[in-house]
Amino acid sequence: MNYQLLLEKELESLTETKKLLLHACCGPCSSYVIEYLSNYFEITILYYNPNIYPEEEYNRRLEELKTYLPKRNYKNKIELVELPYEPKEYYSAVKGLELLGEKSERCYECYKLRMNEAAKYAKENKFDYFTTTLSISPYKISSWINEIGELLEKEYDIKYLYADFKKKNGYKRSLELSKEFDMYRQDYCGCSFSLNETKKQD
Repeated sequence: MNYQLLLEKELESLTETKKLLLHACCGPCSSYVIEYLSNYFEITILYYNPNIYPEEEYNRRLEELKTYLPKRNYKNKIELVELPYEPKEYYSAVKGLELLGEKSERCYECYKLRMNEAAKYAKENKFDYFTTTLSISPYKISSWINEIGELLEKEYDIKYLYADFKKKNGYKRSLELSKEFDMYRQDYCGCSFSLNETKKQD
């Protein structure tokens, strides 16, 4: 499935500015996605990432996002909403999968946890669409992300914006923006398990 093509077709079909709830994991991953989508949507960024460990890292990524946003001039309004940091929600979601590695069922459940919260928030607050920045990473499985999005679209009756944001040099552009704005780029996905896996590789 060409998710970038699906995204382009959806954007071409828009006849007015819509409201988008964008789940975001960090500033660098958000940078290109917001730059791209802000031409079409009023965006509310949802920072919900109970997987991130430790709490200092969670706060650092959030602050990086908060610092970055005012530095840019976007065509449409951008807002940021932070949900409470509750790591127990993540550990409950991946219980029994802790020993699995990157790109495993553990990651699938992590995607699902965060995207479910985004879909629920979008429905409750009357957004037109929801999506996530997760697919910009070359380390994330875009087919899983979009599969989850499709399921949540049906469950909550709210449109999911299909995407593979790494396409059309999206990931490369995020690297350029990170360098231009001197953004902190983490060297592991976020959870305690990915941190330990990264340390083992060093």
